[in-house]
Amino acid sequence: MATVSRVARGQLNVDAGVRERVRKAALELGLDLDQRRNERSTIIAFILSNRDVLHKFQSRVLIGAEAFCASQSKDLLFMSLQYSPLVSPQELHLPRVLNQRSLVQAVILGGTNSVNMLAALRAREIPFAVLGNNVIGNEVPEECDAVFSDDVQGAFDVTSLLIADGHRDIWFIGDTDLPWYFRCAQGYQQSMSNSGLQPRFSEIHSDDWELGYLATRSILSRHDPMTAVFAASDPIARGVYEALQQSGLNVPADVSVAGFNDTEAAVMTPLLTSVAEYPEELGKHLAEFALRRAQEPDRPPQRLTIPTRVVVRQSTRPIKLDGPERVESTVAASLYPNV
Repeated sequence: MATVSRVARGQLNVDAGVRERVRKAALELGLDLDQRRNERSTIIAFILSNRDVLHKFQSRVLIGAEAFCASQSKDLLFMSLQYSPLVSPQELHLPRVLNQRSLVQAVILGGTNSVNMLAALRAREIPFAVLGNNVIGNEVPEECDAVFSDDVQGAFDVTSLLIADGHRDIWFIGDTDLPWYFRCAQGYQQSMSNSGLQPRFSEIHSDDWELGYLATRSILSRHDPMTAVFAASDPIARGVYEALQQSGLNVPADVSVAGFNDTEAAVMTPLLTSVAEYPEELGKHLAEFALRRAQEPDRPPQRLTIPTRVVVRQSTRPIKLDGPERVESTVAASLYPNV
């Protein structure tokens, strides 16, 4: 009786084979234990993994998730979690509240996650959806529900804008060891290659503002040609701004600068051209996917990609060209009229 009670409450301290036998016996009696737990539970957990709790982008994802949960009469429980990607899924410590499936119906994985966390949740039969852009390691497994921001296309579009403005010496600044910057680098490289241009990557690895500052100073110290910079985040662009200003260079008269994620662009001077993402929409769909997985555990995996948009402001401008290059720039501009 005690074992059946633990299974009915959704506790995970029961052997998986025993849990399945109890479920089958319950179904033969006309009882769906999973459905009953879902009907009782009103809590969706939002786990912010391995990131600052005041992170601007992630906080907007949280706002979107909370709005969807409120519309479904669900409560959102916020938790911050730090863990190592090197820990095995079996040994990964999860918040204790997740051991009570009768309390938490499903999990939203925000922040930065590794495949060991995804495996740990699947092994413990905890329904979840993950922000796919920020998964370190391999690609998000096909059996996981995931929502993505189309950062690859956004990076392609903003690079194409710079090319259309006549720039040829365009540098990418971002730590490609991190998945979200690596994805931006993919879009940048594709756009540069499509135009027959040589991609230029910084080798500096550091935190956002510091990365932008150090990488720009390094490029300038080597006297490498540079007419434009694509910074893979707005905070990186702030570092680029400061390095250029300390070197006596003007944005955009001397160097055009574009950022990514549009979190700080509107308060920078000059106003930063950036790629707008829609974190609130990401949060809404993550909550929707997690809840649907809890209600329909056997449904096929769900994937959704939210588009991005380039917002042109004061930090970029066409480069002054003469002759054939000017003609080429005009042609390129006609190819991207809506960017």
